[in-house]
Amino acid sequence: MKLFERVAVVTGAGRGLGAAMARRLAEDGARVVIVDINGEDAERAAVELVQDGHEAVAEACDVTSRQQVAEVMQRVNERFGRLDILVNNAGITRDASFFKITDDQWRTVLDVNLTSMFICTQEAARYMVEKQSGRVICISSLSGNEGNFGQANYSAAKAGVIGFVKSLSKELARKGVLINAVSPGFIETEMTVQIPEKVRDKLIARVPQGRGGQPEEVAGVVAFLCSDDAAYVNGQTLNVNGGMYV
Repeated sequence: MKLFERVAVVTGAGRGLGAAMARRLAEDGARVVIVDINGEDAERAAVELVQDGHEAVAEACDVTSRQQVAEVMQRVNERFGRLDILVNNAGITRDASFFKITDDQWRTVLDVNLTSMFICTQEAARYMVEKQSGRVICISSLSGNEGNFGQANYSAAKAGVIGFVKSLSKELARKGVLINAVSPGFIETEMTVQIPEKVRDKLIARVPQGRGGQPEEVAGVVAFLCSDDAAYVNGQTLNVNGGMYV
């Protein structure tokens, strides 16, 4: 197993894409820490992995809180003696057309989708640098590549993720830590299932492959970036969108 005994922290992993990423890393041999603001979701996802024979623990955490994040990373390091992988996946949307976006909607989306990555990476990378080894994966979005109507806040945050990754790739590599981004397109999750059928049809019509992606297909790319196969991949954004954006 490619990630045997490595310790992976995945944020926003209680359900959806994050849960799929955590499962794939566990299947590849990693010991997984499920982090989610919803403690019940985190616990349920961890229990499911344990029942399937994997090693997983849950941590309820608000990733915008420096104190909570620092405490989680410290507990992880104390429990396992190492912290090898961080997947910054936690994210939210607060969609509205530009003149209707409130200050609170702007700040909240930027805090959860971008500032949390700064906080989590800074706290986790401290332990990685000590061992001169680590991987950080930040989840961006198609909206960060091309923008999206009604998502000025979300698109700005996700575009910021890409700039954040590029900058840190130049700073952390000499300390043994590689950082990359993954930018999913239209992925079939609990959130996208709720999109009206006509809107879904229009989105899928833009995908050359003619279908939405599966969470497992994004998780596979994340797992690759965490593995030794990606030892010379740094500062990149891998688009997983079926050709919707190239």
